[in-house]
Amino acid sequence: MIRRILISVSAAVLAVAGALAGDKSQLVSSLDRLMGATFSDADAPGAAMLVMQGNDTLYSRCWGVADMETRQPVTLRTNFCIASVTKQLSAVAVLQLAEQGALKLTDPLSKFFPEFKAPFFKDITLHHIMSHTSGIPDARPRDDRNFVLHATDVASVQYMRTLDHLNFATGTQYEYINPTFQLIYQLVERVTGVPYETYMREHIFTPAGMATAQFFEPQRDIANMAHGYEPDGKGGWREFDYGEESFFATKADGGLYCSIDDFVRWERALRDNVVWTAASKRLAYTPWIVIPADADYGYQPHTGYGYGFFVQDLPGRPTTVYHTGDNGGFTIYAGKVPERDLLLLLFSTRNDIDRMGLVNAAYDMVFDYINNH
Repeated sequence: MIRRILISVSAAVLAVAGALAGDKSQLVSSLDRLMGATFSDADAPGAAMLVMQGNDTLYSRCWGVADMETRQPVTLRTNFCIASVTKQLSAVAVLQLAEQGALKLTDPLSKFFPEFKAPFFKDITLHHIMSHTSGIPDARPRDDRNFVLHATDVASVQYMRTLDHLNFATGTQYEYINPTFQLIYQLVERVTGVPYETYMREHIFTPAGMATAQFFEPQRDIANMAHGYEPDGKGGWREFDYGEESFFATKADGGLYCSIDDFVRWERALRDNVVWTAASKRLAYTPWIVIPADADYGYQPHTGYGYGFFVQDLPGRPTTVYHTGDNGGFTIYAGKVPERDLLLLLFSTRNDIDRMGLVNAAYDMVFDYINNH
């Protein structure tokens, strides 16, 4: 299945290469052909894509189904689990608290988590946990299936109380792990005295105008909620999210449900320094560590990691700042090119797509269009 889609993407790119001329309609047609090669089945799990430059929408399309049981179609108001894209919102919360003087990025974890007894927690700082350079291993217990399916942020990091080793010397390497971002759930509460979700609603969602964004809870009603799906091996689909996939109940590292519409508001709040200062933005968009080719997650050529953001500097192209999200059947990409005020979002309810193939081909088409204007 995945190989067929890779071939389809390559064929679609070849079909439209060099075809872009002057007007937006040709860009739209080219992107339609590119995306249609993957999302041709209106009855299958689908996706939404949005491309904007400034406040001008260059492309906006939705395909397929958000919920296979109700047959609700994907729209720009569908709330997807954006998975690890959530990390950037948690990072912004920490940066806000640093701006307020409530903490410093050089503060050690031992200051906030005295229950973590190993001496190395005195050397691991907030900078390290937000840049995936802490050296802390992902040692969450996986032999208890109930724990794996239902553990919260607090439960998931309990192993750090007795952790007695690091995978590498702090600050020397990149290793993408979720538990260090799960620490932010408790960090926010311990610093501010208010629950993580309350803080995020009051200081992130509301200022940004994200009216429908919600963190997942098993019994919580999330409007226009999508489900994630994976191929069932028989030509159909099976649901693959909470209760089927591991660690779906944690919030700070990946538990936000958000629509394309609300994410555009978030991006504008970042761009216009509504939720942070320009200085914090520079810190977040600085690639603190290079991602090696053998990394378990996140490698792309010429890419590093900031605070909750991947930062890519391809030769001959302006810097791209982005994050991917993979949880259950959800496959997410949220990226921008700040120098061009360009935004590209791809949110999908299925996990068998060639995300970066689609995204990179779409960027090529969009840059061809922009460079001719």
